[in-house]
Amino acid sequence: MQSQDEFNESSVSLQSFLLFLLASVVGLMVTTLLLPYFLPNMAFSLSGNDPKIYWYLSRATAFVSLSLLWLSMALGLGITNKMARLWPGMPATFAIHEYVSLLGLAFAGFHALILMGDHYIGFDLLQVLIPFSTANYRPFWVGVGQLGFYIWLIVALSFYIRPMIGQKTWRSLHYFSFAMYFVGIFHAIFSGTDTSMVWAQKYYWFSAGSLLFLLFVRLVSIVIDTLFPAKKAVPAPRSVQR
Repeated sequence: MQSQDEFNESSVSLQSFLLFLLASVVGLMVTTLLLPYFLPNMAFSLSGNDPKIYWYLSRATAFVSLSLLWLSMALGLGITNKMARLWPGMPATFAIHEYVSLLGLAFAGFHALILMGDHYIGFDLLQVLIPFSTANYRPFWVGVGQLGFYIWLIVALSFYIRPMIGQKTWRSLHYFSFAMYFVGIFHAIFSGTDTSMVWAQKYYWFSAGSLLFLLFVRLVSIVIDTLFPAKKAVPAPRSVQR
């Protein structure tokens, strides 16, 4: 039987990882610029003294990024719970878990960078990159979200330096995913403008609640394995031929 550790090696090289993030962010930026040519009504939102499209895109990609992070963590818990053996299988689940996490990271980067085009917020590049520097808009909770992004980046990069830091340190870094997710939830609730919406509140409850349920299943399985360890099969003695 294959162990979980056989699927912990990254299926993406470090060069591919960096190119993937760069291509994703650049692709989203280019799409933003080209979309008005195909949807002329959007041109008004991109121009004028108070363009709205940048704020709308930031809000939309925030939910996409958080959803991809949720999916990545759900898949990760499915691996540790061994639920992934039922479907779609451990190797496929681990590969999807990694790719979804990278895609979510790219959307999170776009979510932050696109705000530089919003005239109301008025962020510059340094404010986007430096946590708690956005003095003109909810600096604490925006800074919390920025810290969450950097934690996410460290967790993603840990796949590629695993031989250098060792298995134990790598696993410890991976546990930061839980803090990263709930940091993202609090950032969305307290700095987002959709929190008052019923659909947004249901989304937060469902996403956070489902992950807590999967985590509870994992903890229960650990307790059961500790109290009732599986007995190792004892090989039958070989008969001695005379």
